[in-house]
Amino acid sequence: MDFRDWEPVYEAILADLGFSRRADEAARDELATLVAPRAFDRDRLKVLRGGTAVVAGAGPSLADELDRVGETDVVIGASTAVDVLSEAGIGADLMTTDLDKNPDTVRRLTEDGVPVAVHAHGDNRDLLREVVPDLALENVLPTTQAAPVGRVENYGGFTDGDRAAFLADHFGARELKFVGWEVDDPTVSSTKRRKLAWAERLLYWLETHRQESLDVLDGRRGGIDTRALPID
Repeated sequence: MDFRDWEPVYEAILADLGFSRRADEAARDELATLVAPRAFDRDRLKVLRGGTAVVAGAGPSLADELDRVGETDVVIGASTAVDVLSEAGIGADLMTTDLDKNPDTVRRLTEDGVPVAVHAHGDNRDLLREVVPDLALENVLPTTQAAPVGRVENYGGFTDGDRAAFLADHFGARELKFVGWEVDDPTVSSTKRRKLAWAERLLYWLETHRQESLDVLDGRRGGIDTRALPID
């Protein structure tokens, strides 16, 4: 993701949700300091190139959709989706998280050598300070939604789930499959619903960029607000 393409969309997200860019940047800089002792080897994610990436969301339907995960798929678990996958005997090849749900899982994965994309934003600086120093830092891929700095990257995306899809795209996944996604989950807060609406918009943007129909958007495209997206 070229930040020049991402920045106007990012600014629209901040304006809609009332978030602070300055707070995001402060969290990004803190994460950069925390991971400074060890660098993540991005060549490890070449495993995505040319393959099928399953993006597992943490929605209620995940357990019922695990039969769609193939033996040769690269599995990316968003947040607590990793725990559901693990209970079913499916190991995640990569996790995306902002640390707000299952930090013990994050610790376990990094200790086991599984890459974890740890995301910094304005609301999770305390969690960054609490959790990151205890991780095996060579397995931590630091990310931000602000401008990338040093080792902290911005591959695009906003929630744990859609960030996983953008990351898979960046590293060359040929096909994206989605399991455990409920964009209209009635059990979440109003703020979370607005975040999920942005996730849907961003996946639509990714779909147009990839020229690939993403199954998670089937039956929904006509209702997506695309005004903030740089698409024709």
